[in-house]
Amino acid sequence: MSDNANSSDQEILQLVTFHIGEEEFGVAILDVREINRMMEVTRVPHAPEFVEGVVNLRGRVIPVVDLRKRFGLPARERDRSTRIVVVELTDKVVGFIVDAVDEVLRVPSNLVEPPPPIVGGVDRQYIEGVVKLEDRLLILLNLHKLLGTDESEELREFEP
Repeated sequence: MSDNANSSDQEILQLVTFHIGEEEFGVAILDVREINRMMEVTRVPHAPEFVEGVVNLRGRVIPVVDLRKRFGLPARERDRSTRIVVVELTDKVVGFIVDAVDEVLRVPSNLVEPPPPIVGGVDRQYIEGVVKLEDRLLILLNLHKLLGTDESEELREFEP
């Protein structure tokens, strides 16, 4: 009975989950503004390599980051599953290109464990934790660390 009382008091994390290659990632749903199908991305000269370009999202120009490039993974043909996850990070809005968006998942916070030393080619500094589910592992990304201070400044240049 006390286990049920504890589990009902347990904080529930709501995550948007997506794939990049074979890995499944999650980010806090509160950081996600919207999820869009892949659209025309305008290249920007002298942008950092991981910045795919910019898109016009209902009159607002936002930078778009290719997470495959950011993580140093090989390029992949974009298809019907490719999405742009638009997130709000402190004072800026950024789009992240992912291979596919899966679901909104609710998990108890006690399932989150610290990241292991090496995680599927993704720098550990970008990882907030790992969620062990019954049949899979979910890597929680820290979007705020994904773009360092210098990179955030570079992205700010793309905003009107």
